[in-house]
Amino acid sequence: MAFDKTRLVHMQRGDSSQLRRPVNPPIVRASTVLFRDVETLLDTRRRSNAGERVFRYGVQGTPTSFQLEEAITEIEGGHGTLLFSSGLAAVAHPFLSILRPGDHLLLADTIYGPARDIAEQYLPERGVNCEFYAGGHETVARLLRPETRMVYLDNPGSIVFDVQDVPALAALLEGRNTLLVVDNTWGAPGLYRPLTLGADISVVAVTKYIAGHSDLMMGSVTANARCFDRLRRDNDLLGHTANPEDAYLALRGLRTAAARLAMHADHARTVADWLMQQPQVEAVLYPPREGDPGHHLWARDFEGANGLLSVVFRDGISQADVNRCVDQLKLFGLGASWGGFESLVMVYGNVPGWSGGRVMRLHIGLENPADLIGDLAQGFAAM
Repeated sequence: MAFDKTRLVHMQRGDSSQLRRPVNPPIVRASTVLFRDVETLLDTRRRSNAGERVFRYGVQGTPTSFQLEEAITEIEGGHGTLLFSSGLAAVAHPFLSILRPGDHLLLADTIYGPARDIAEQYLPERGVNCEFYAGGHETVARLLRPETRMVYLDNPGSIVFDVQDVPALAALLEGRNTLLVVDNTWGAPGLYRPLTLGADISVVAVTKYIAGHSDLMMGSVTANARCFDRLRRDNDLLGHTANPEDAYLALRGLRTAAARLAMHADHARTVADWLMQQPQVEAVLYPPREGDPGHHLWARDFEGANGLLSVVFRDGISQADVNRCVDQLKLFGLGASWGGFESLVMVYGNVPGWSGGRVMRLHIGLENPADLIGDLAQGFAAM
């Protein structure tokens, strides 16, 4: 991993100079914060207005959430991080903070579905011209306008895992008043660091691999110095916040993320190899796999893999066939999200940005891969 195991274990664990301290930093819950005197109150306001993260009122965060923010900032290589109550709230914040009526927004076809909904159902009513593009930086170059304020993509893309050349996009946008925003949920924590490759903002659903146990909702927005102050100001104005208990659990999840991701990736490779041998399967969409269309960019820019992949079925396999397969599975839970310790499956009808065969997404968990293959085998037999 680009962000090494030792740092993940030891970062943001409190003041090591204390004579006695817990292994994990404690949970701090608060709405009201009491100040010793007026001078302290005024000094806290000044420091906060100058951009410092200061414990002053619960909605602006507590020491627990500050430690998670600082950890994610370090992992992502950014200037600062903001926490939100969900990944979708984090996705929405750059749109709400940056875009104004008359702005042009370019979005990759293969972004997260709810992000697409924002661009189709919310932003146009507020005067933002939203345009989707298929392909990479060559397509973006043709579609850029003087009023293009933002280019937004998932890397890899949602469901079909196409990989875009972020350094090339950043070079294309250099000198323009256009921000490059990347949903980096697949690559967090530490597998991919888009800010170090030229992006301005990295959005992560902390819900997924950082938390790692399918039991909390949280999102983060990490930005460079170019735009962080504006994002932070608008975050304070809008009152977004994250639960301190969830921040504690996410910090705890970071400690084991390297070990979990290594297992997810190892199991996914094994399952992907088996899938490619099945007569019903046309392709496995998984950038770490040689032969995947995005493998060369993944090998150049990413530092590791996880357990999320999609299966593309050959012509002649109907949606009813896929559904019968899924209904037979015992170890794969049928449910949204991913990144937890457990294996999951999800089916789709139409997938924006995809014109190939029917797709089934798998999250390969920490179970024995032989057991997962056995489960898939009896599901495939039902097709």
